[in-house]
Amino acid sequence: MSGLRYVYAVCRPFDAALQSQLTGVAGDPPRTLRHHGLVAVVSHVPEADFTEESLKAHLEDLDWLAATARAHQQVIDALTAVTTPLPLRLATVFRDDSGVRVMMEEREQGFLRTLERLAGRVEWGVKVYVESGGGQQAAAQPAGKPASGRDYLLQRRMRTRAGEDLWQRAEEFAGRLHETLSGRADDARLHTPQNPQLSGAAGRNVLNAAYLVRRDLSEEFVELVDRTKDDAPGIRVELTGPWAAYSFAGDSTGNGEGS
Repeated sequence: MSGLRYVYAVCRPFDAALQSQLTGVAGDPPRTLRHHGLVAVVSHVPEADFTEESLKAHLEDLDWLAATARAHQQVIDALTAVTTPLPLRLATVFRDDSGVRVMMEEREQGFLRTLERLAGRVEWGVKVYVESGGGQQAAAQPAGKPASGRDYLLQRRMRTRAGEDLWQRAEEFAGRLHETLSGRADDARLHTPQNPQLSGAAGRNVLNAAYLVRRDLSEEFVELVDRTKDDAPGIRVELTGPWAAYSFAGDSTGNGEGS
């Protein structure tokens, strides 16, 4: 099949078969391309969609970007189930198989070091939110209008103070949780708290962290997070994963343009 080579990830050679019905970007099934002690997972994509000019135009097409990202992540998820992939950046493309091999040759030592560090490990994400309205609920007053302007101001001050108290408790809770989870992980990363207007998640994000955890200890890690979820009223804990170790791949995920 003609077209450019879209590269999803670089891995160590693995024997397990990917899902038989798995398709990648543009509907083409992924395949492996071996070079020395590395394997690139690639598929064919139409040149008309992945030249530099085409990609610039597609950046304005949110539907196209979303579909491409879903297909990319679908392949990464399938790889994560059978091996330790080192994901490459979305829309990493090369002219042909030779271009992919040149990229692996040039970055071989860095890839091997990173894969050695990540071997047998997955990423778990943990977020802590202050629930929307938590402070107001904590300071709820009996139904009815305030009797005076002074009463109104007093009620507002109480609600504000309750919200500040909840925010402080959430920060303290998040700090303790991060310390505990970091002790059960090989590595941890603190990301910038998410903007609720962009993420769509309810509440204010206090903790946005990633943890690198051995596969064989993941069940214990998940149970530890689950035990904290009801510890603090007005505070919500969310766990996601297991993911490929995006947060711990360093600059090995960079885009090696070669089209």
